[in-house]
Amino acid sequence: MPESVQSTPSVDPALQPRLVVTDLDGSLLDHHSYDFSPAAPWLARLKQMGVPVIPVTSKTRAELIPLREALGLTATPFIAENGAVIGLPPGWCHARLDRPGSGRDGVVIKHPGVDIGFIRARLKVWRERLGIRFTRMGEMSVAEVMELTGLDAVRARDARQREGSEPLLWQDSEAALETFRTALEGDGLQLTQGGRFWHVMGRSADKGSAVEWLVKRFTALRGRAPLSLGLGDGPNDITMLEAVDQAVVIRGCHDLAVEPSNASIYRTDATGPTGWAEGVAYWWGRDDRRLATAEKGDVVIL
Repeated sequence: MPESVQSTPSVDPALQPRLVVTDLDGSLLDHHSYDFSPAAPWLARLKQMGVPVIPVTSKTRAELIPLREALGLTATPFIAENGAVIGLPPGWCHARLDRPGSGRDGVVIKHPGVDIGFIRARLKVWRERLGIRFTRMGEMSVAEVMELTGLDAVRARDARQREGSEPLLWQDSEAALETFRTALEGDGLQLTQGGRFWHVMGRSADKGSAVEWLVKRFTALRGRAPLSLGLGDGPNDITMLEAVDQAVVIRGCHDLAVEPSNASIYRTDATGPTGWAEGVAYWWGRDDRRLATAEKGDVVIL
């Protein structure tokens, strides 16, 4: 078995433990076609280097099951529903803190936020009390979700299987949106803007908080804090990009502002998975010793 990289001052900085957290839609996945082939070479290289690549997405756990298979990320954790759901594969579980996963893949699920039933009940109350106009994803038919997202029927059904957040289409004014946001805050809920929808979730359940939790878990299990890289293209990625050491804002197919407070930030010229590869190469492509180790076929255990 290969020896682990030791935490000593003599170790080359290029060989320190690393972690990638990434948005999916519009980032690792093309916003329209959901293709990720331009990023595939870097995904393979990171896997060879032993660097976990963790999806951090507004998608549901049900949507992520086939995507994790397709992306080759079944051994890494995932963050679903913008931080409301955290999935831990066996290698990331703590013997005393985590009950064995009940799913076929053994994944342990953490819910940092609040129950979807509570969210939907409060949305009903505030829509009636404030007289505001929006449509919840749960109120849409599968056909309507397919039309809005470009998903096929199976994936559209999976997108409606919410556990801790509710996407909605806002159909009212900016002033009404701010009144709505304030009302939700009184319930311990928050409103986050994604690429297609606004998302309502618990105050403690956002991408950044979930990433911070996973970084702490990595550090506890491996005995050393990783250098973290985050990639995203939307406003709901800002907290994630502020929770990492190095951030990449991928040029989006939208006009939404993405302005994270991070001193180490790179903005790509390309969009989608091509921009994703550009961003990873910008920060980590110069680590020649690390890349040479991976390309020789030596597995670096982190």
